[in-house]
Amino acid sequence: MRGFSFRSLTFMLFIVFLVWSASFDTCIARRGKHWRPSRSNSASLAKKKGKSHGNSHHRHHHGVSKPKTPPHKAPAPPPPAPKEKKPKPKPKPSPPQKGSTTFNVLDFGAKGNGKSDDTKAFQAAWAAACKVAASMLTVPAEYVFLVGPISFSGQYCKANIVFQLDGTIIAPTSSNAWGKGLLQWLEFTKLVGTTIQGKGTIDGSGSVWWQDYPFEDPIDNESELVIPLNNTVQQHPPMPIRNELKGKMPSVKPTALRFYGSFNVTVTGITIQNSPQCHLKFDNCAGVLVHDMRVSSPGDSPNTDGIHLQNSKDVLIHSTDLACGDDCVSIQTGCTNVYIHNVNCGPGHGISIGSLGKDGTKACVSNITVRDVVMHGTMTGVRIKTWQGGSGSVQGVLFSNIQVSEVQLPIVIDQFYCDKSKCKNQTSAVALSGITYEKIRGTYTVKPVHFACSDALPCIDTFGELKTPTTPPISCLQTGKPSGNHPQKDYDTC
Repeated sequence: MRGFSFRSLTFMLFIVFLVWSASFDTCIARRGKHWRPSRSNSASLAKKKGKSHGNSHHRHHHGVSKPKTPPHKAPAPPPPAPKEKKPKPKPKPSPPQKGSTTFNVLDFGAKGNGKSDDTKAFQAAWAAACKVAASMLTVPAEYVFLVGPISFSGQYCKANIVFQLDGTIIAPTSSNAWGKGLLQWLEFTKLVGTTIQGKGTIDGSGSVWWQDYPFEDPIDNESELVIPLNNTVQQHPPMPIRNELKGKMPSVKPTALRFYGSFNVTVTGITIQNSPQCHLKFDNCAGVLVHDMRVSSPGDSPNTDGIHLQNSKDVLIHSTDLACGDDCVSIQTGCTNVYIHNVNCGPGHGISIGSLGKDGTKACVSNITVRDVVMHGTMTGVRIKTWQGGSGSVQGVLFSNIQVSEVQLPIVIDQFYCDKSKCKNQTSAVALSGITYEKIRGTYTVKPVHFACSDALPCIDTFGELKTPTTPPISCLQTGKPSGNHPQKDYDTC
């Protein structure tokens, strides 16, 4: 393990790094009912006085006078035994009131026992909430709801619906529920101002899907650079739980929670865990807020990105813990104005832009800020990955104040990304410009920086200052500053 820190490193594409240093600042990133015995007011017995008989002048010498019998008192009754506390009954569903703005899934027939299929009840509750502006659909605590693939469609819904999740929603683990496979499990589409909040959990039951890996799933290209101490690469780690159910799960694995075509959406407070694939995805959304939520899956669960962004803009992610088996945050083509800060990442593959330009496609990403992030035990730290043969550009990216601990490859630019066994060499590439790294510090286990740059659009002309030595050394640094922007080809503009 080696310490490092970057300060001010820029290349032709305006990549600026900040100082490797040996310093590493550790970031610490019923009361029951009381009973009282009742006192019984027993009536006291009246005392009877004995009457004297006989004459004082005539005494019987053989007579014996009877002693006076003391009055008899009845014993006090024992206090009543305390009543045993019965378990608090779960509230019985009541029919929705006309004009109500709150819709509880129990009122629509949901059982919440973790075994009965509650999908139709959720659909009915959503249909009712959908008709009322600023309504609330509630999933109460202390219940477990088995819900199959479902779309909460909002094309004709009122705005500002709140999905209050305090209980647990679990995915079906039978292959019959998924057919040939689906791209998402819980989907919210074409909504305005929708919020998912609460202290509840969305559990994707992912272990029944992961066991079928690795035969269909792609492998992260950077794993080839990571060589364990025994010089062997464990390509297909065993999954923690085996499929206990009948039938093999489909090869198409769903995202646990997906928003599509929505505006001003918020996700906060909840936990998403054990997703078959990506945990939380935003496609074609504008105005996204994610904060104070949690993603949790094993580090060896395949392709389980934490948060995936695609064709979305004006995104804010903060105060969130992300532990998964792939990128903690994945930023794909069409994303602009993304701000990520105060995030804990690990395990996982760090925070990545890309992969971009697959199969000759055009990718456009701009104005991305990632700062004040703590990463522990991840494969990569902050990364940009593009495919050969693609076009478009990545512009205006800032990675700032990133603290890494035991990260294998803290800084990566890979313009030869390939998640297949073989990829064809091609000359075109996605252009990179205005990439800045500053205050990247901590410890790494493989090497601090990995640049694999395109021959057509090279990123080897780097400018900056190295204030402390690294092993291996960074030999591509040039003193001074770049002269200015270099024009790119027409196909690189976005």
